[in-house]
Amino acid sequence: MRRCEVEPRVATTGHRLTSVILSLSMLLTPLVAETRPARSADRARLDSGYVSALAAADHFLQAWQAGDTENGLALLTSRAKQDATPEGIERFFSSAPAAYEIGRGKLLKHGRYEFPLVLVSGRKTYRVHRRFCSLVIVNTANNDWAVDKLP
Repeated sequence: MRRCEVEPRVATTGHRLTSVILSLSMLLTPLVAETRPARSADRARLDSGYVSALAAADHFLQAWQAGDTENGLALLTSRAKQDATPEGIERFFSSAPAAYEIGRGKLLKHGRYEFPLVLVSGRKTYRVHRRFCSLVIVNTANNDWAVDKLP
């Protein structure tokens, strides 16, 4: 009976180098893809109005998170104040806030953006409640942005 012996194969430096380069290229490919220039539609959406509207949404939600009704009211348009009752506004700002997420906004029309939100609040029973809603931000004048529709 013949015995077949297989000699162990030792990787050469060239094989190791090729393997390392291939591994690095696979790891870095997603990073390179993420740094590609934005499409023209994305660039149009990210104008100075969008940035200002997003900042106004963030300031309003920071006031919500802190339970700061006074600063939150200052960021509401008169229309939003008329649509909401004082009790509703007070209840909104005192709802045991915990956190929020702002999604990518969309331009509704010139000077008006809508941002999808997830409001996360803690309950006294230590259960977390997530509420999916949206926030409408409008340009009131002189590049002042305000909340036109409460979540």
